[in-house]
Amino acid sequence: MDTLYHSFEKVDRIKDNSNERTDIDMRAKIELIRVDNRLVHGQVGVTWVNALNIDTIVVVDDETAINVFSQKMMKTIAKASNVDIRFYSIADFMQVLRHNESNQRLFVVVRDIQTVYEMFKNGLTPQTVNIGNIHYGRGRVPFNKKMYVSEVDVDEMNELIDQGFHFYYQDVPGTLDEIIDKIDFERLKKVRK
Repeated sequence: MDTLYHSFEKVDRIKDNSNERTDIDMRAKIELIRVDNRLVHGQVGVTWVNALNIDTIVVVDDETAINVFSQKMMKTIAKASNVDIRFYSIADFMQVLRHNESNQRLFVVVRDIQTVYEMFKNGLTPQTVNIGNIHYGRGRVPFNKKMYVSEVDVDEMNELIDQGFHFYYQDVPGTLDEIIDKIDFERLKKVRK
């Protein structure tokens, strides 16, 4: 089968069969991980999909993985861009990714930096991470006009950068991007007041 395993029956079979290899080299390639608290919307589903030349959007979000209504809206956007879309919890995606043997080019979309961090803690190798929108919330300070970070965000990003992840902010392809190096949260609080 040349698609990302969508059937958890297949995943369970792999998990329960101790004779199979546990470290299959996946051929599916994550082209980009995007952090966007809106997940898949028109900008992501059209502009980014076309720029990346991917064939599958993968939404990794525990809540969306069980929310059929949210999935339906995102499926409509993916269909308009003529790409597949899959929805996974963090644990299920990492299980699938470890055992995937497809040739797909994946665009992984997550709601927050914590999801990237949890995927890393569950075996995700260093990737390039695009930050799109992270809305304002309590305890968050502006990194720029569309990206508000908490102290936890900063700590986790800094650790991921130390591990070889590359972060950058860019709203849409073709606009100026901003490389994100390690951030000092206390300094950011003072500078951005």
